[in-house]
Amino acid sequence: MQKKQLVVILALASVLLSSCVAQKAKTGAMGGAAGGALVGQAIGHNTSSTLIGAAVGTMLGYMIGNEMDKFDQEQLNQAYESTPSRQTSSWSNPDNGNRYAVTPQPAYRDNTGRDCREAEVLATINGKAEKTVTTACRENGRWVIQQ
Repeated sequence: MQKKQLVVILALASVLLSSCVAQKAKTGAMGGAAGGALVGQAIGHNTSSTLIGAAVGTMLGYMIGNEMDKFDQEQLNQAYESTPSRQTSSWSNPDNGNRYAVTPQPAYRDNTGRDCREAEVLATINGKAEKTVTTACRENGRWVIQQ
């Protein structure tokens, strides 16, 4: 494969990834790309090695970042599932130190018959606390945040 084609493929993959992944996964992908490019250059000492390293690093970084998102999603789902109404469930993400406190309200049925719960979420990310109220409804056995 020619260098020009490889650059076009990597650029396209980067655009696709950035348009459809969560923020933590994007951050992981960008960090992985940079690290992979450095390793590729150090090993191969040429442009092809650098580009291949960046591609591999992007995928590994994305996978790690995506798992961090999944950890917080699982904890939030567990809070909606089993935390008694008006009691707080808290956790800290072991990978990034972000802290969350979720206080669900009593469940109710929406107009389509789904079980739903509103919850107050206090998220402390990079030392900055943000409070929001979210609503999640049960879909296929999982709690899904409603937009």
